[in-house]
Amino acid sequence: MRELVLNCPESQAEAWSDALLEAGALSVSVEDADGDTEHEQALFGEPGTEPEVLAWRRNRLVALLADGDDPAQLLAALDGLAGPAPVADDWFLRDVPDADWVRLTQSQFGPIVVSERIWIVPSWHRDDAGLPSVGARDGIVRIELDPGLAFGTGSHPTTHLCLEWLAAHLQGGETVLDYGCGSGILAIAARLLGAGPTRGVDIDEQAVLATVRNADTNRVDVQACLPDDLPAGTSQVVVANILSNPLKLLAPMLAGRVAPGGWLALSGVLERQADEVCQAYAPHLPLQVWAARDGWVCLAGRRV
Repeated sequence: MRELVLNCPESQAEAWSDALLEAGALSVSVEDADGDTEHEQALFGEPGTEPEVLAWRRNRLVALLADGDDPAQLLAALDGLAGPAPVADDWFLRDVPDADWVRLTQSQFGPIVVSERIWIVPSWHRDDAGLPSVGARDGIVRIELDPGLAFGTGSHPTTHLCLEWLAAHLQGGETVLDYGCGSGILAIAARLLGAGPTRGVDIDEQAVLATVRNADTNRVDVQACLPDDLPAGTSQVVVANILSNPLKLLAPMLAGRVAPGGWLALSGVLERQADEVCQAYAPHLPLQVWAARDGWVCLAGRRV
């Protein structure tokens, strides 16, 4: 397998990428042609801020070719698109070494120790020696979870904060609502920590399906649905690990879902956003910072 690598200005990158895919390239990625030099430019800003640079000055396209593909045919498809086709000095071919890509991808995701009590373990580490068994045993909760289409592999600080809050506050038997459930990790953890009937809700149908599948894998019962299918009623514990703006918009609804005497725990909030989120919930129930990690916070409060 080979890759076609060619340099192009930013103004041509999108058109050329589309043309290469239409001409038969298996995939096309765009890189900074000045990467690993003193002229390299970062496109990504801090969370919640706009990056200073929106596009690289010089782009490098990397097109993966199927065996037997003629690079000349792909290059010909670029002629006349936002300028002339690349000349000989603009491109080259390189071999892609054979590799077990599945195993390489899996190697990036090892077991995650959230705390002494909570482990998150991908299925390919299921039988590793020294890891706790799936489920809850000897005071340790092990969640089996593979990276997938739904958000939430357990590696983000906000997920850790929510998991630790659940471990510290669940007494057993509580009804739980996980709003914005993603992979279902918080709902599954709640059940393994002893919670009673638990629901997961997400606006993404793939997340709903992932939650059901992951709950089955972990041998717990979690009812998952889209927001419009969520029955009326309250829960003794409501958790939501999304972002600050949606959390503020959802304040009346989420607070209204908390039963009297129940808890609301929110994350996905940066430390600098904590006050404004607390203010949005103040008319409904008081929130305060429960814990912080790596610039993120978990807010929690109890409904009287």
